[in-house]
Amino acid sequence: MTAGTALRRVAARSSQAFLGAFVPARTAAWPDASHLFVVGDEFGWSIDDDAARLSATALRLGYDVAPSAWARFARRQAVFHPDHFGALRPRWLESSHRLALSYFHGRPGTPGYPEFDEAFEALRRHAARIDRVQVTHDEMHEVVLAAGVEPEKVFRIPIGVDLARFPLAGKDERARAREALGLPESAFVVGSFQKDGVGLGEGLQPKLVKGPDLLVATLEWLHASVPELVVLLTGLARGYVRTELERRAIPHRHVFLGSRTELSRAYAALDVYLVASRQEGGPKGVLESMASGVPLVATRVGQAPDVVVDGENGLLANVDDVEALVTAVQRVHDDAKLRSRLRGPGRATAEAYADERLDGRWAELLDGFVRRAD
Repeated sequence: MTAGTALRRVAARSSQAFLGAFVPARTAAWPDASHLFVVGDEFGWSIDDDAARLSATALRLGYDVAPSAWARFARRQAVFHPDHFGALRPRWLESSHRLALSYFHGRPGTPGYPEFDEAFEALRRHAARIDRVQVTHDEMHEVVLAAGVEPEKVFRIPIGVDLARFPLAGKDERARAREALGLPESAFVVGSFQKDGVGLGEGLQPKLVKGPDLLVATLEWLHASVPELVVLLTGLARGYVRTELERRAIPHRHVFLGSRTELSRAYAALDVYLVASRQEGGPKGVLESMASGVPLVATRVGQAPDVVVDGENGLLANVDDVEALVTAVQRVHDDAKLRSRLRGPGRATAEAYADERLDGRWAELLDGFVRRAD
């Protein structure tokens, strides 16, 4: 253990000890379910972003939102987890809180993913304990109902987009972004920004539900016909994709960003955004790329089929169909009119799914789960 790791653990224990003494006294007089805690995963990326945005939504709707770190030490309040894997644990299932969660992805029976089966079984055993479930698409809606959660507790709410973070990018923004990221102006840049390796380290083991093998296969085909191809990667655990691109001598850059807010610059540098996943909740990149004016090519996963009209605001391919993905990206490369035609409708779609436009759906979920502030 390094000295830095040891110090962080000591600091964490000290913080927990302080909260354990402070929070019960501070919250003892709170009426039941009068405050909402939205608990992320503390990794500082996608799930924590979901938690922050839901907290902002709840505040807009007039609810009291308390610090997520207090949730472990408070009693009889309302806790929402944007990550069902985190929610379906004894700490929360055995707590006195009302409990809600997002069930984004994780089809039981998926080979190689026993955690999907474990989560489904935990939901099945504790279906009556769960007060609210958010799903983003039909497949997970059916999974949650199959686990025995009452239909009136399940709410279909898509993952929206924060338009302030992802403005429509023009030629000037593209040029600045490419210069900042070290990308040639003449390159045809394909973007892939989602975590697709196992764990939070190098990610040398592929997370196959995210389709990194399909991504690499698609890029290999494209490299043969698009000599100016450059791949832009961001995010954690991209080691498998990086290694495979290097092995195939496909030009690429992998940039580490300090926050999701910095993703806007990465999108601005792209010619196309590519999603090759087999299972998804969103993914967020669908609406983020559309908001940025970047042509989207995606498999029919998660909520993508609900928001993308093939040929009008993006291009879709069936799951595992590498040839269709290659053809779609090639079309974007070859057809300047298509690139221009996708831009406006893509942005309009993102605007329709802006976070604020989804407040009404969240209001229905939160109603009766947490008491509105007086």
